[in-house]
Amino acid sequence: MSYRPYQMITRRKSRQIMVGKVPVGGDAPITVQTMTNTPTEDAAATIAQIRRAEVAGVDIVRVSCPTPESTAALHEIVREVNVPIVADIHFHYRRAIEAAKAGAACLRINPGNIGSADRVKEVVKAARDHGCSIRIGVNGGSLEKHLLDKYGEPNPEALVESALWHAAHLQDNDFHEFKISVKASDVFLAVAAYQQLAEVCDHPLHIGITEAGGKRTGTVKSSIGLGNLLWSGIGDTLRVSLSAEPEEEVHVGWEMLKSLGLRHRGVKIISCPSCARQGFNVIKTVETLEERLAHIETPVTLSIIGCVVNGPGEALMTDIGLTGGGAGRHMIYASGKTDHTIDEAAMVDHLVELVERRVEAIKAADAAEKAALAAE
Repeated sequence: MSYRPYQMITRRKSRQIMVGKVPVGGDAPITVQTMTNTPTEDAAATIAQIRRAEVAGVDIVRVSCPTPESTAALHEIVREVNVPIVADIHFHYRRAIEAAKAGAACLRINPGNIGSADRVKEVVKAARDHGCSIRIGVNGGSLEKHLLDKYGEPNPEALVESALWHAAHLQDNDFHEFKISVKASDVFLAVAAYQQLAEVCDHPLHIGITEAGGKRTGTVKSSIGLGNLLWSGIGDTLRVSLSAEPEEEVHVGWEMLKSLGLRHRGVKIISCPSCARQGFNVIKTVETLEERLAHIETPVTLSIIGCVVNGPGEALMTDIGLTGGGAGRHMIYASGKTDHTIDEAAMVDHLVELVERRVEAIKAADAAEKAALAAE
């Protein structure tokens, strides 16, 4: 929750839909998605990958369903995981119907490439009968020929027109439980398309920079594009598309939301880049703490600063702080105030203990508050 006027983000008003039990749009939290890269037919491998994403904090997971075998495996996958599953469908309308019957919470389709109006009607009926929502997924790399002929190239206007054209297919069938994405690998194109689409409709928007690249390149591109959109209030659910493991996409998505104060989960570490003034090895310390605190889900802030230049100031804004001192002893801060010193050899273990103790105190306070409200 923001506590300064300049930290406030006013989100675009959108309709709310449900993806399984997860609300998307309206005043619901912005959700983090990823997509599996295992063969969906291999249910065990796909389930294992989804479970790793769950540990990372994923809200919704998409799986590709190009074959009858993949939709058949969906029954087991849906049953064995704890998050709603989106079935990714292209061209084969029967796969969409099979996925809906198998328990998919959402179908990712382009109504225009499903086939005739009758086939679209069948998919919509299956979605309605089985409680599925739909995601219209427009992509700059696969725009319809008539739009490429009209505009000459993928541009924001073409992506928006495609999205609204597909939306009309669903609305003509009196189906309104859908969200839209207008992704592109070009940051400028994607951002401009989402900005234009946000102005002309109130549909929930799934945002992303598609085919962004590897872990480092894709994280940077996605942060620029999605950060721009999120900062301006656009986006109800997101996926960071990386050539990396799905859980890495989840980690990056969460860090984006945490950095903008849009959602809070786990330990937020504020650390300096280190320099010759550092009183301890900041980089190694932060790497170790990130690994050892990865299991924490309760929001806690921790500052790790190598020297006294910025250490006390950063500690004022965090729950727990560490500032490098001299002779192998460093200062620990609690709620912004100096508290005690610690030997470097025991520093990491001590910080982990302090964070875990803080988490237990937060949980106890929350439980007490709920008990008091229940007693009233």
